[in-house]
Amino acid sequence: MSVTVTAPDGVPEIRAGDDLAAALLTALGPGDLADGDVLVVTSKVVSKAEGRVVDGDREAWIDAETARLVALRGPTRIVRNRLGLTMAAAGVDASNVAQGSVVLLPLDPDASARRLRAAVAERRGVNVGVVVTDTAGRAWREGQTDIAIGAAGLAVLESFAGRVDAHGNELAVTAPAVADEIASAVELAQGKLGARPCAVLRGRADLVLPPGDDGPGAGALIRADGADLFGYGAREAVIQAVAARPAARTPFGSPVDAGDFVAALARAGIAARAAAPADVRTGRERRAAADIVAFAHGWESAETGDADTDLRFRPVTP
Repeated sequence: MSVTVTAPDGVPEIRAGDDLAAALLTALGPGDLADGDVLVVTSKVVSKAEGRVVDGDREAWIDAETARLVALRGPTRIVRNRLGLTMAAAGVDASNVAQGSVVLLPLDPDASARRLRAAVAERRGVNVGVVVTDTAGRAWREGQTDIAIGAAGLAVLESFAGRVDAHGNELAVTAPAVADEIASAVELAQGKLGARPCAVLRGRADLVLPPGDDGPGAGALIRADGADLFGYGAREAVIQAVAARPAARTPFGSPVDAGDFVAALARAGIAARAAAPADVRTGRERRAAADIVAFAHGWESAETGDADTDLRFRPVTP
């Protein structure tokens, strides 16, 4: 298999209202786009064309684009933004733009990708996949890579579940995020300072969907809030569990079963037993600690008003 990436020079500075498709197609030569190619475009150039360059204080715009704080370290904020993406500063960017202005992410990156795909089909007569990218850090890893935040006409996940490897082992949950892999591969040719906001990846036509099928978009790569094992940073998780605000429950996920809750209490040094699937009991001497563990695991204390000396817990119902 051979995969090639072409990142052309010559894309002019894009401003609000510009015909982005025309600018990109002018930079791409007649042979630079063919059926089965993937056109990859940075979110910044999409945002500029869509009028998402705004004036004002960067911190205020981060506030406006933030749905929930995930982690805070000094001035650095990792947040879940209005698109559901978890990233630094909600994706608000102050680079490659006039001082005093910032660039916000596109309102709907998948819709932006669909429009660009349709324009390429109309003007060049070719069926391509489109990926809109942005830069993001990774937990446990230094540095940043580009990821797909918008996509159209592309299988964004390639599932290998149920297939067998060369040694006869069945693959259970292997699902490469191929849209993210394409975004990262293309960034190697674009370069951060290369002024090349688009590129074409050729060699994975098997991932490009037929005309008229835009696919699920990059939104399909975003885990639902509460389905991620790391909904809060370590310090923020402690604060939220101690504060025990009901609205902060979702990122901790669904309630665990009674056995897992008893095991979690034991790891915290609290003896407990499961009297029933929805009834866990502990002594009262460490109630504050037990309440904190309970909140983080989707349980809550349940006073019965009887003479039972045990502290009783039940899972929280939606």
